[in-house]
Amino acid sequence: MSKFISKLLINALSYSGSVPSLAAGLLFGSLAGLGAYQLSQNPNNVWISLLTSGTLTAVMGTRFYNSGKFMPAGLIAGVSLLMVGRLALKMVEKTHDK
Repeated sequence: MSKFISKLLINALSYSGSVPSLAAGLLFGSLAGLGAYQLSQNPNNVWISLLTSGTLTAVMGTRFYNSGKFMPAGLIAGVSLLMVGRLALKMVEKTHDK
């Protein structure tokens, strides 16, 4: 997931040509990678992944809504929303297991 986010957000740099797009791609890709690592070590530790995916959903969803362009904002928003749903299901399953 983190490689996917990093590559798509770095592609945004080629579309927009801005250094902030590159910085955002590297930041969110790194945070997604850290969250994935934490999930692999402890499946109950979903918070960094959830925060990263939720933030990407909100930011990129807003950009998609304002621009109407699917690539890259709509794609990132959709994938991030799916990830939020997956993590929410993990949290619900965790509470039912106790």
